[in-house]
Amino acid sequence: MLPALAAPLTAIVRAVPDAYVRCLRTDPAPIDLERARAQHRGYIAALTDAGVTVLLLPADEAHPDACFIEDTAVVLGAHALITRPGAPSRRGEVGPVAAALAAHRSVHTMHAPAILDGGDVLRAGPLLFVGLSTRSDAAGARILAELAAREHLEVRTIPVAAGLHLKSAVTLVDERTLVLHDGALDPAPFTAAGLDVLRVAEPVGGNVLALGRHLLVSADAPATAALLAARGHAVTRVEVGEFHRGDGALTCLSLRLAPPGAWCA
Repeated sequence: MLPALAAPLTAIVRAVPDAYVRCLRTDPAPIDLERARAQHRGYIAALTDAGVTVLLLPADEAHPDACFIEDTAVVLGAHALITRPGAPSRRGEVGPVAAALAAHRSVHTMHAPAILDGGDVLRAGPLLFVGLSTRSDAAGARILAELAAREHLEVRTIPVAAGLHLKSAVTLVDERTLVLHDGALDPAPFTAAGLDVLRVAEPVGGNVLALGRHLLVSADAPATAALLAARGHAVTRVEVGEFHRGDGALTCLSLRLAPPGAWCA
């Protein structure tokens, strides 16, 4: 069983706008807005049930993707880096997030021409794996590395050849274990760092959200949920299918502010 959170965890989330039906995505199927909002409420409830304090920011009708708040910042200890999202249409999302974070962290801002989405940043203990994708580049990784050094964290870059973000395919399960959509990424950089990698066949199974002893898993990944439950994790299956349609997943929908010493955000 995973340890409980050493101290309360806070998560910032953003309400779903009417404009979400026009979000950037590869799936042409229409989005059910009311279902998306119901699923967002369920996501918030799952966070709250896990002992997380949730701060809800208003919807942003000018930015259809704004509910995917994780991409707008990377929180590292006492610091927060406001990113420059890789999609130009998303760059206006960062202002309200920066204002919200300023009450909790020392805020730093990434400037052009670097780009970085928070969905490409995976922390595992003292390491930050940064995906070089269509949304994040080497310049963004270097700026993140400069800030990470203040928290004694090391950045290692990984090419992301397929999929939107690094964390679309791989996420942390516990301090030493990752879950990876099999075939999406080479696991060698993770195993070389001494991490265990669980390979799963379900595409959305590669994105789980670990919150101390609680582990959120997409309801669309039942085999992954069963595997992790069999390993002793307290698994909660969460309906987020309308966010999968928007190329999003569990981690995308919140920006976690971990307490000192926490591994799970």
